[in-house]
Amino acid sequence: MPGDGTKLATTTHNRPNARLLDLTRLVRRAGRVLTGVDRVELAYLRALQDAPEPLYGLIRSRLGYILLDPNGIASVTHILSGPDGTPPDQQNKVAWRLARRNAIGRVPPFGLPRMLRRHLPVGTSYLNTGHSNLTERVLRTLKAAGIPIAIFVHDVIPIEFPQYQREGTVGPFTAMIARVGTYADTVIYNSEDTKRRTEALFPGRVPAPIVAHLGTDFVAARFDELPDGLPPAPPYFVVIGTIEPRKNHAFLLDLWDAMGADAPTLVIAGSRGWKNDDVFARLDALPPDGGGIREVSGLSDGALSALVDGSAGVLLPTHAEGFGMPAVEAALRGVPVVVNTLEVFGEMLGDIPIYASVSDRYLWISTINTLADAGPRTPKHPQFEPPSWDVHFKTVLRLT
Repeated sequence: MPGDGTKLATTTHNRPNARLLDLTRLVRRAGRVLTGVDRVELAYLRALQDAPEPLYGLIRSRLGYILLDPNGIASVTHILSGPDGTPPDQQNKVAWRLARRNAIGRVPPFGLPRMLRRHLPVGTSYLNTGHSNLTERVLRTLKAAGIPIAIFVHDVIPIEFPQYQREGTVGPFTAMIARVGTYADTVIYNSEDTKRRTEALFPGRVPAPIVAHLGTDFVAARFDELPDGLPPAPPYFVVIGTIEPRKNHAFLLDLWDAMGADAPTLVIAGSRGWKNDDVFARLDALPPDGGGIREVSGLSDGALSALVDGSAGVLLPTHAEGFGMPAVEAALRGVPVVVNTLEVFGEMLGDIPIYASVSDRYLWISTINTLADAGPRTPKHPQFEPPSWDVHFKTVLRLT
């Protein structure tokens, strides 16, 4: 059934004496709105802090590497967890300052092996959940030190869909996946779909896999945190995610053009991304009142939940996903969700979403009109058992 998709690798494992979590991504992105990958890394940080094994943190800085012990990690956790009262434009500086001040080791690149030997307990294992700092130097050093390496692969979309990526990112990402195949002892996947796609790209050896669906938390709606003018009058629909080509906002703009003045309101909830100048131009050309389309970014989790709760549905015509968290979260809230016909949505949600291929615009328009006529419904928990972080970590931490 949807939600029970945690599968174990057929391997044995002795619990480590300590864990080393790579925090490079979270520190670099401190002060920004958390992305899906950021949220996973933060969930790992919190779970590992609560685990019985001591937790150390590795950060790649501009000048080399920083190592934190459990006390050092505790000193930076609050600034990595999102807004904490520190002005957003200062959070990144504060995060780096705290990391440097509380480090047990700070070395230039060539000093990494010595720092790890000096400070890490024998029997430490390494976890990287952020697609960051997976360099030849780091992985080779860990392997030479006999430290087991577990790496979380969220997706391989940059390789499969290079046309949607930022310039200059596909080559480095492809090389990173090759290094994962070469050095990782274990690879953690968020879905069977991601596992299948990733393993097909490994150049030779295939590391031991763990498939563990991501946990899903129910976030209380905070209507008081919505900006003025939101939510709009019903019926309205929401599309969630960075405005970049893969998310296929252009498709929805085309639908709204086709539906004309009688179309319900569309709320685009996400920051502007890359390689999407045509979409940005279309959004910029909207009339002052939005013409039935609203664009908003930087919403808190509670505000976004409130926006979703009042909607007639969440629309996700995305071309590719590694997990599809917005669809899972909408299903958890009992809100209708219309998705493109991707295998990962079927793996996560079964028959809960309304599936509509983006090749069938008529089906999308008729579905939107039907949901709009039904109007907003009182959010309720459907017959859906979402993945839980508890199950995720019981699986992963037993095997890494």
